[in-house]
Amino acid sequence: MKTILAFLTLLTFSLPVLAGAEKDRKEILEESSEILQRLYKEQPETKAKVANAVGYATFSNIGVNVIFVSAGGGKGVVHSNKTGKNTYMKMGTVGVGIGLGVKDFRAVFIFHEEDAMNDFIEKGWDFSGQADAAAKSGKKGAEGSTAGTIINGVSVYQMTETGLALQATLQGTKYWKDSKLN
Repeated sequence: MKTILAFLTLLTFSLPVLAGAEKDRKEILEESSEILQRLYKEQPETKAKVANAVGYATFSNIGVNVIFVSAGGGKGVVHSNKTGKNTYMKMGTVGVGIGLGVKDFRAVFIFHEEDAMNDFIEKGWDFSGQADAAAKSGKKGAEGSTAGTIINGVSVYQMTETGLALQATLQGTKYWKDSKLN
């Protein structure tokens, strides 16, 4: 009887957590679809690149840059075109450089090699130098972005959602598996 009671108690406390995780996964997948649709609209050639790739990742990120320090965080998913498996991930970034601003942006990684995708999932580091200017609110405004990303076998696209930023930074970004959602 104690075992049954313990099981029911555990189940009672686990169900909201499981339901919350399923809701989070669903939101991430919906946002991933929206990010890809926007990328295809802005750069139509990427649709074929994603379809022919080993896999892709989409991330929603918020970045803040105050004078000499930048930081940010977000969440996303890596999708394997070969297996159909989704790996849910988080990301955080810290950098140094000159800049000021806050930027809400989306990133798409297109993996051209299996090893590159697996390394990204398992190791998840991306050190990059970045210079950009963005002033955007909804559909109004403009952005310009160049990113030198050091990941072999991967194409990276970044789109500003909203924000105002002018920065030149050297950043370290860590991507890791979301233990709650996988």
